[in-house]
Amino acid sequence: MNDHHFDKRIAAIQSALSLHDCDAFISVDPTDNAYLTGFFGSASALLITQANALLLCDFRYAEQAAAQTRVATVMQCAGNLDLRLAEKLADAQARRSAFEPDAITVSRHDAIAKKCGSDLVPTPGICRTLRLCKEPGERERIAASAALAEDALETLLACLEPGIHESTAAGQLEFEFRKRGAQCAAFETIVLFGERSSLPHGKPGERALQTGDIVLIDCGCILDGYCSDLTRTFVFGRIPGEWFVEIYEITRIAQQSAVETTRAGVLASDVDAAARDTIAAAGYGERFGHGTGHGVGLEVHEAPRLNAESHTALKAGMAVTVEPGIYLPGRGGVRIEDLIVVTENGNDVLTRLPKELRIL
Repeated sequence: MNDHHFDKRIAAIQSALSLHDCDAFISVDPTDNAYLTGFFGSASALLITQANALLLCDFRYAEQAAAQTRVATVMQCAGNLDLRLAEKLADAQARRSAFEPDAITVSRHDAIAKKCGSDLVPTPGICRTLRLCKEPGERERIAASAALAEDALETLLACLEPGIHESTAAGQLEFEFRKRGAQCAAFETIVLFGERSSLPHGKPGERALQTGDIVLIDCGCILDGYCSDLTRTFVFGRIPGEWFVEIYEITRIAQQSAVETTRAGVLASDVDAAARDTIAAAGYGERFGHGTGHGVGLEVHEAPRLNAESHTALKAGMAVTVEPGIYLPGRGGVRIEDLIVVTENGNDVLTRLPKELRIL
């Protein structure tokens, strides 16, 4: 991604400052700072005024920050980064300084406010609204991340054999991510066998794979800073019973209905309803207890949320997951998840893996 994109993002923040009657914007959130400057590090502080942008980091990141960003002046700081930010804010003589309230803890806010001499003004969305709709380069990176994750998953599936533990399979999949150039997994990989597939976000354990088991895998990786997320549910050796075929097909139809509903102008809650109503009509409404999806980008879980209470109107360029499921405690579950990009007339499904029931 070239400097032009970051210049535009900094300029957008500067324009928003005028709208909020603020003189500066501050951020201590690593992800927001990466979005605005191109610097990917675990600790940084960013100060944007109408005149310039200043990125503060400690000794660990000084060289990296200088190489990764051209849109902000990089300053190496010693000691408490929040206090150094407060000092620079005081030097800027800002009357009012905007910040994202969801991106800072109360304690960090209070420490900065005590020292900066500026009125800190919560301005929800001043940065994160910019992150909602992905630019073409971002969409390309998300698609590449999704393709890498799928390729790694196919390699793992070919290696599954009776006796392998969930935790071992999860570790192998994350190793396959790394072998292909991913920075890391986007979240703790979920691999669940048999009856444990009824745990929507269960942690891989020592359950060994057996013939007739359900195999639920929820995974994703980070490539070039951007995340992917996909879920598929398989069976190993043979189908465990007609009950599973039933809930699998209901989930598949619900997921497809939600995907077809996803387009610019549609409310996030309507996408959720498309999946939820299908599952409820089949008698399994109480067994689908989570939202239908979420945004994906620099973070694997970001806005917008696709649930019954989210009335965000989808816009072209948003990257979201669609992932309904049915979970029967003690028996097993199904979840099918695609990563898609919203377009004006529909959507582009980035996840290419087939969704028909597959016997491994």
